[in-house]
Amino acid sequence: MDWRGAQLQETLELVEYDKLGSAELAEVRMQALELEKRAHEKSKEVYSRTSPWESKGLQMRLSIKFKTRDVLAATGAIVLALLAACATWQSSAPVVSTVVAETSGGPSPEVIVYASDLPSEALVELDFINDSASPNGKLIGLPNNGDELDPPPENDPHVTFNVHVQSMVPYRCLIHMKVGTAKGRSTANVVWVQFSDSVDRASQAVFRTGTNSYLTAQGSEQQGWKWVRCEATGSETLEALVYFQTTSGGEITVRLQAGAEGVGFDQFILSPAKFLNAPPSEPIVEK
Repeated sequence: MDWRGAQLQETLELVEYDKLGSAELAEVRMQALELEKRAHEKSKEVYSRTSPWESKGLQMRLSIKFKTRDVLAATGAIVLALLAACATWQSSAPVVSTVVAETSGGPSPEVIVYASDLPSEALVELDFINDSASPNGKLIGLPNNGDELDPPPENDPHVTFNVHVQSMVPYRCLIHMKVGTAKGRSTANVVWVQFSDSVDRASQAVFRTGTNSYLTAQGSEQQGWKWVRCEATGSETLEALVYFQTTSGGEITVRLQAGAEGVGFDQFILSPAKFLNAPPSEPIVEK
């Protein structure tokens, strides 16, 4: 329960364990004291019922081996530091938190990635192309030589990047695609999508990188920009919504593979709410 009386619940996952030495432990104590001091100054209404910690009770013990009570003291210091930091953040700009969004009953955050957000090393046989209609003037694409591209698990031109998602929340995948000029065997309007940790609603692995399971974003034959939904093709039993069973703090890897030469894209969305049932109406979605 938080300070407003609202019921909260969250799950913490231990991802790393480090044993602190006495010098490091002392440094943690000193930082906790500084945070706690600032919290008393900036949020008096929160900390008015408690007295500031006394530094004399937290002297550095650099010459002796720390004992169990030192570990407990450090744990308390870390917790207090986190509480103090939270109190300080409330008085400044809001911080986006997936935990807050989930526990308050609101929708999970939208995942919006611009092509211009990605580093060049994330691209394999693809290139950045200047386009004034794209966010920050960049899209990702490849020339059209009229050749045919193969679907996954074949390793044709692609880009990979990481995003953070909520566990077991249904997401809709959308791509802002620039349909190119058809040539030879290329329709210039297809992108294939795969993920890490992706499952269906029954928690069965689907659309995983390195497999022949994928989502297909296929634009129209008309040239130009289109918001295109990612659909499950090749199976009547699969739905297009994707879920994630994350094992690394909510971070997953997205892989976009060109399905046709001449295709381009400048925005990628994983939407759990706003665009779950309908694509964006605007050409550029604001973050």
